[in-house]
Amino acid sequence: MQFQELNLIEPILQAVSEQGYATPTPIQAKAIPHILNGNDLIGCAQTGTGKTAAFAIPVLQLLAGKEKKGGIRTLILTPTRELAIQIDENFSAYGKYLKLRHTAIFGGVPQGRQVTAINRGLDVLIATPGRLLDLMQQRLIDISQIEILVLDEADRMLDMGFVRDVKKIIARVPQKRQTLFFSATMPEEIRALARSILNNPVEVKVTPVSSTARSIDQSVCFVEQDGKTDLLVQILDDASILRSLVFTRTKHGADKLVKQLSRTGIYAAAIHGNKSQNARQKALDDFRNSRIRVLVATDIAARGIDIDDLPHVVNYELPNVPETYVHRIGRTGRAGAAGVAVSFCGAGEKSDLKNIQKLIGFTVPVLKMQAGR
Repeated sequence: MQFQELNLIEPILQAVSEQGYATPTPIQAKAIPHILNGNDLIGCAQTGTGKTAAFAIPVLQLLAGKEKKGGIRTLILTPTRELAIQIDENFSAYGKYLKLRHTAIFGGVPQGRQVTAINRGLDVLIATPGRLLDLMQQRLIDISQIEILVLDEADRMLDMGFVRDVKKIIARVPQKRQTLFFSATMPEEIRALARSILNNPVEVKVTPVSSTARSIDQSVCFVEQDGKTDLLVQILDDASILRSLVFTRTKHGADKLVKQLSRTGIYAAAIHGNKSQNARQKALDDFRNSRIRVLVATDIAARGIDIDDLPHVVNYELPNVPETYVHRIGRTGRAGAAGVAVSFCGAGEKSDLKNIQKLIGFTVPVLKMQAGR
């Protein structure tokens, strides 16, 4: 299928083409027609599947095809500053030839410029829940004319404790609206939230990826939990590893590992749901600009991270969901570039390793290293 087959208007097709895309991803091919038909939609898709464009492109077309009555017409809720900026960039790219105004608002920065952009008039507002509620309470923003509501990364909003704020916001938008609900996972709490806010939704789901890029050199080290930090330090002693993204299962584990690394002279930062947006953005900027060599992340917090030229990933702890392994190591080896992914496996994680190997279809080679040697 080509984008031309999705009944998109010429200004959007031209903008999509200029971005270098001709073929929609599976989530785009499945979601765009339903959204253009005006359906409420639940989209279940992991990061890296083109999910943002799956709602940005049809929302732009729907807005371009309707007469503007005044006021903000589309509200997109997203959990973090990084994702808000990323979505705003997508709207700039795909709406390049449309006369539609959009902006992103988020906390951790002065509100002045954001309020100025709102006062100029907007078609699309991309917002984190906290900053939006703050401006609503100051009576600086009106969402009473919203036609389309988008919830992006719904499971992450749950993880970060935003659900109560989201419900307060939804109570202020018109009941008659189109609602689009995107989440990488669909636990019962997320399904319950979806049922409470959507009207007879269509559900589209992209099968999680099950293969890893051939350009990634994968290996596993068998090491118990109490030896993992020493082994990580030994690996990072290799000066050729300029940057390494390290995954832990928990927020506490990420913070603990950063402290342990700092005691050995390795400067690192953690990124997870308990960190402020400013702290997360600073950690990302420091990592991108090589001011720190190591970024320690939890899976949910790592969504939306798009780092060019990332050569090295370490699974400090194996994920218990096999598809998560594929997404973790997929941060490296992009666009055919070489990448290295090393996984640590303790006795209690061998069943996780077995499930991962079953999914990817091969046995991960063993890297014979021992901490302290």
